[in-house]
Amino acid sequence: MDPKKILIAVDASENSARAVNYVADLLGGSGGFMITVLYIERPPNRDLFPDEASWVEAGQTQELRIRTFLKQARTTLTAGGLAPEAVAIDYVPHCQSPVNQGAAECSIGTSIARDILQYQQRGDFGTLVIGRRGVSRAEEFLFGSVTTKVTHLAKDCTVWVVQ
Repeated sequence: MDPKKILIAVDASENSARAVNYVADLLGGSGGFMITVLYIERPPNRDLFPDEASWVEAGQTQELRIRTFLKQARTTLTAGGLAPEAVAIDYVPHCQSPVNQGAAECSIGTSIARDILQYQQRGDFGTLVIGRRGVSRAEEFLFGSVTTKVTHLAKDCTVWVVQ
């Protein structure tokens, strides 16, 4: 694993924005780093919508919000002093997405944490940065969290958890 290849896993939350800002502040102006900001799609729950059209519309709205967040994250990192060619963004759609059907690579959605770690391994990222979601201890115990799963399952890399 290459310690200068950094993967920032985001979900467009305030904590994800803090993780991006942390990396920009810590590494801004430093050379030799390659940063990828990654989003693994979780499509809106189909059962919550009365029809296909409203589900697709919700998926399109969500995708626009996430892609806007990713572009802002890239801007934050480059404005912080990282070279534009050293910062990439990647949106991995869900295989059952109402918007991105037929994508070359997609997430089956069984575990966002495992998807993040597979991406990290395939990309030879030596550092993984993730924001801690604001859940209570009881919620985390009952339902788990992506951050908790990532920190427990990560191997052969450094994990930075930004709160």
